[in-house]
Amino acid sequence: MYLKSIEIHGFKSFANKITFQFHNGITGIVGPNGSGKSNVADAVRWVLGEQRVKQLRGASMQDVIFSGTEQRKPMGYAYVAITLDNRDHQLAIDYDEVTVARRIYRSGESEYLMNGSPVRLKDVNELFYDTGIGKEGYSIIGQGQIDKILSGKPEERRELFDEAAGIVKFKRRKAAAQKKLEDEKQNLLRVSDILSELEKQVEPLEKQAEKAKVYLKKKEDLKNLDVNVFLLENDRLRGQLAGVGEKYEIASRDLQETTEKYEHIKEEYDQIQTEIEELDKRIEQARSQLNDTGMLRGKLEGEINVLKEQINSARGNEKHLQNRKETLQREIDAKSGDKAAILTEKGRIDAHLKEVELARQEAKARLSEVQARIDELNTEIENGKNTIITELNERATIKSRMGRFDTMLEQIQIRRAELNSRLLRAKSDEAWQEENIKRLEEEFLQINENISALNDKQTLLEEELNQIRDELSGKDQKLRDTQVLYHQDKSRLDALSNLTERYEGYGGSVKRVMEQKENSPGIIGVVADLIKVDKKYEVAIETALGGSIQNIVTENEETAKEMIAFLKQNKAGRATFLPLTSISNRQEFQRKEVLQEAGVLGLADSLVTTQERYRDVAASLLGRIVVVDNVDNAVRIARKYKYSLRMVTLEGELFNPGGSISGGAYKNSSNLLGRRREMEELGKKVRETLMAIDRLLDSIEQTKKRRNQLRMDLEQVKASLQEEFIHQNTARMNVAAAREKKEQTEQGYGDLQTEQKEIAAQIEEIKNGKDEILRQLEASEMLEKDVDARIGEAQKLLEGQRGEESLHSSRVAEWDLEVEKIRQKQGFEQTNLDRIEGEISRFAAELEEILEGMETNLVNITRREEDIRRLQQTIADSLSTQTDGEEKLKADMERKEALSGRQKNFFADRESLSDRLSGLDKEVYRLNAQREKLEEAVEAQINYMWDEYEITLSSAAALKKEGLQDLAGMKKEIASLKEQIRKLGDVNVNAIEDYKNLMERYNFLKTQHDDLVQAEEALKKIILELDEAMRRQFKEKFAQIGQEFDKVFKELFGGGKGTLELMEDEDILEAGIRIIAQPPGKKLQNMMQLSGGEKALTAISLLFAIQNLKPSPFCLLDEIEAALDDSNVGRFANYLHKLTKSTQFIVITHRRGTMEKADRLYGITMQEKGVSTLVSVSLIDRDLEN
Repeated sequence: MYLKSIEIHGFKSFANKITFQFHNGITGIVGPNGSGKSNVADAVRWVLGEQRVKQLRGASMQDVIFSGTEQRKPMGYAYVAITLDNRDHQLAIDYDEVTVARRIYRSGESEYLMNGSPVRLKDVNELFYDTGIGKEGYSIIGQGQIDKILSGKPEERRELFDEAAGIVKFKRRKAAAQKKLEDEKQNLLRVSDILSELEKQVEPLEKQAEKAKVYLKKKEDLKNLDVNVFLLENDRLRGQLAGVGEKYEIASRDLQETTEKYEHIKEEYDQIQTEIEELDKRIEQARSQLNDTGMLRGKLEGEINVLKEQINSARGNEKHLQNRKETLQREIDAKSGDKAAILTEKGRIDAHLKEVELARQEAKARLSEVQARIDELNTEIENGKNTIITELNERATIKSRMGRFDTMLEQIQIRRAELNSRLLRAKSDEAWQEENIKRLEEEFLQINENISALNDKQTLLEEELNQIRDELSGKDQKLRDTQVLYHQDKSRLDALSNLTERYEGYGGSVKRVMEQKENSPGIIGVVADLIKVDKKYEVAIETALGGSIQNIVTENEETAKEMIAFLKQNKAGRATFLPLTSISNRQEFQRKEVLQEAGVLGLADSLVTTQERYRDVAASLLGRIVVVDNVDNAVRIARKYKYSLRMVTLEGELFNPGGSISGGAYKNSSNLLGRRREMEELGKKVRETLMAIDRLLDSIEQTKKRRNQLRMDLEQVKASLQEEFIHQNTARMNVAAAREKKEQTEQGYGDLQTEQKEIAAQIEEIKNGKDEILRQLEASEMLEKDVDARIGEAQKLLEGQRGEESLHSSRVAEWDLEVEKIRQKQGFEQTNLDRIEGEISRFAAELEEILEGMETNLVNITRREEDIRRLQQTIADSLSTQTDGEEKLKADMERKEALSGRQKNFFADRESLSDRLSGLDKEVYRLNAQREKLEEAVEAQINYMWDEYEITLSSAAALKKEGLQDLAGMKKEIASLKEQIRKLGDVNVNAIEDYKNLMERYNFLKTQHDDLVQAEEALKKIILELDEAMRRQFKEKFAQIGQEFDKVFKELFGGGKGTLELMEDEDILEAGIRIIAQPPGKKLQNMMQLSGGEKALTAISLLFAIQNLKPSPFCLLDEIEAALDDSNVGRFANYLHKLTKSTQFIVITHRRGTMEKADRLYGITMQEKGVSTLVSVSLIDRDLEN
């Protein structure tokens, strides 16, 4: 796998779209300072997911978008894409080529793309896991990273080594597993709290369910008796209703007959009155019609005169149209003659145009031949110039090699001079070296004493640090315990709040009503929410209230009625309501002397607190119940007062009038009264725990500051100790070096002569190479002269061809002019032809209109003559109509007089019928009222059955039992059952379903609880396995990196020693890493004591060591060798070339030595201010080895 290309558009200074094409080997990117070279490295880092703005050298992420210049506007987005060759499928994706792209807009929106498809940043990171590629990997290294490797704290170097060791993906998996483990713990805590609360509800709800089953059984028996009583009563009432109905039908028929007679007389009177009114109208209409007929005759005679005048005008217009028709025909004939003449002339012009165009095409063909010859000559000249440019480039390369030979020669001369100088110094300084050895030995002894003192101080600091570590561990444990307690109490508080808001523990009907509280402001709340009780009285008061604790308090009876209707409509069960308006007159407790008995704590209502407006509610429910301290006193008092009192003890034993006692204990208690008290206590406890956590955090922070100070002191002592060790080692090495120099002096002459011979041989070889280069330069110059001569001959031929081209071009232009003239004539004739054809068309259209007008005129004359005949007939008809109207008017007036006489006899008959109607109406009303009363009784029974049991009459008939006929006995049994049901007290009929739902929820949560416990154990096991695998792999890889670092260090420095060490007393997975370097000829040094070049070369050695062990597919280096001298740049470049076997390198550089080792170069410059451009897209391939 390798990097094929980088595409940049709108990123920083790259305003234009630029594409870099890469191949295996080393690619150099060069250019002046400020040209935008480093922006290439930033672009690659950004597309790989870099989110830290400082790493991209900006203030915000929008700063990476091209911000514009004086001549260019800012761009709206930035886009970078890198394409990698993946034919070896090193990346886990089924593509031979992978393109990763990133785009950001000024609005802040951004996106990642992979082969054109949108992906997440997480997908990009996971794609490059363990490849060395990525924003945290070692595939992109700049001067900033070099400084960070060397100057950073030991723990800051972890990222580089984790990536190299291949444990980054394990660390991320561990972090994800730890987060999931924490989530599972929180879920487990919440589920445990809910299970604990549910366990408290199970047993009380089970008791309520059993009581509800007894209640429902008695209700079913009561229902059967009620239904059979209803059927017997219904049969009796329906018999009475049938008799009354029969009498009602007879009276109704008499009333109907009398009413019909009355209505008939009235109807007949109304018919006569209506007929008289219509006769009056007809008489008036007849009179009016006679007048209108005379006026109509005058109007028709005027219309006849108008039509005759129109006929005369139309006949005059017909003559005018005939004359115009003849004129138009003559014009059409004349224009047809002109058209034939124009067509003849146009045919002649078309023939001439064809001849001229043929001649023009021949001239153009000759011109094309000449132009083709000119193109051939231009190509030949251009090829010659390219050959010259190629030779010039080749000569530049040859001259570069010449310079390299000069440099090599100069270095050899310097080396020989250094050998001579060293030998002379060794001979002259022999005595001084003896003294120096003695001084160094004394210095070595002093250093040993210093090391002993520092070791003692280190031991004291480590002991104190261990004490603080133990103290911090204890505080951390206490903090975790406190946090667990806080989460438990908080979860318990949240669970109680949730249960209170959802009215858990209450009946289903109560829940449904309370859900309507927002929509119905008249609902105040349940009794348990309105009263407060001390903890010691909670059991007694809740027992005293019994089912009344779930009663709902409302403002008035209207709200209670609305909610009862709501429960019926939704079939949501039953509930008890306490309207404040109906509970205002409470009954006082009569037997005051009971309150003076030993063990009596008072009346139950006196032991609760509530708002004054709810005091009557508390009194009505608790005002006649005596609270006693224990069961013995309660038994004594009950006996004394003949079991006539209702009492309750603090432990919940209930003494009822009549002698019955209820008692015992639940396994768990829902304690509705204590729920809000518990919530307040938990809230207070949670706040106190949170304050304790804050105090512990402050204490831990102070302890950590003290620990950090001690660590810094200890680190300083270790650094001093390390420095003394370095001084010790340096002193030892200096003694050895001095003795070695003394030995070297004795054998220096022989070595020097050998090396001088080698240098002479190298000088001879360099001279031979320079002679070969001079011969190549001479051959290149001769080739250039030969090509230049051929270019001169081709240019002379080109001048001749250009003259011939000019001649043929002028002839073609003349023929073009002639063709244009003929086409103008042709166009003129065509225009005349079009004009004449248009005039002929216009005359023909006008002629057509005249013919149509003549035809229309004839039709109008005929129609108007017909209208005249029709109007004359209408006048004749109107005369006969007038006579008929006068006769009809006379007959209507005679009929009106006859009807008026009959109308006067109706009044007496109508008065007699009215009296009879009044009597019958009263009888019908009496019978109807009696019938309605019976029907209401039947309806009341039916409604009772529906309201009580939701059954109809037909459904009740199916439940009828023939053996039940004793109505009185059945009513007595019904009364007995109702009394038994009343003694059961308040019953939560929804408890059966609530208990079933509660158990289902409990079992479901129990299963979830078990699953969460298993998941927690599995996650802990995964984390342990990951830790073990990471420790094993990091330990193995770190040792390999240390060995390879020492090897590369020696090769790049020409000796010395490089060491990597883990920080002591820390977990191997979190420990910092110390880098120790000892350049050749120097004592062991701390990194801060090295020169800038030595630091850079040390960091490069580490990076190259990692690349040797775990090569990344490509590596982008941004001026990391800037601090090196020329000699070290050469070593750097040579080693870089060795690494190209497994890694592709893209190097941003200013150094000549690095450029010479590059296989190809890209140049970047700013030809336009503020905009980076590529100097050339051509690669500069050079072979510096020949």
